[in-house]
Amino acid sequence: MKKQILITKCAVGASIDIFGGKWKSIILFYLLEGPIRFNELQRRVSGITQRMLTKQLRDLERDGLVHREAYPEVPPRVEYSLTATGETLKPILISLRKWGERYALNIIKNKI
Repeated sequence: MKKQILITKCAVGASIDIFGGKWKSIILFYLLEGPIRFNELQRRVSGITQRMLTKQLRDLERDGLVHREAYPEVPPRVEYSLTATGETLKPILISLRKWGERYALNIIKNKI
């Protein structure tokens, strides 16, 4: 079903389906820094529940953007990182951050 959606939508719509929404782009942005453990990621993504973070990470993993590495240790350790395909989003995510910073400054300037 997911492949059919990608074929029938425009490229922008297909992209938004994969990494758009409230949480996925934020998760991907934090993963730009390198591998990160689940609890640390949850601390950084303010306001996300454990259940929602798990779901979003599974979706991103299914779509080939995130890699999950489970280490056979006690206690168990799981790290998430970007795949090579996920890394290709780096310039887009950095551009979104810069745009958001400029937009926020404009709002502040216009309200003062």
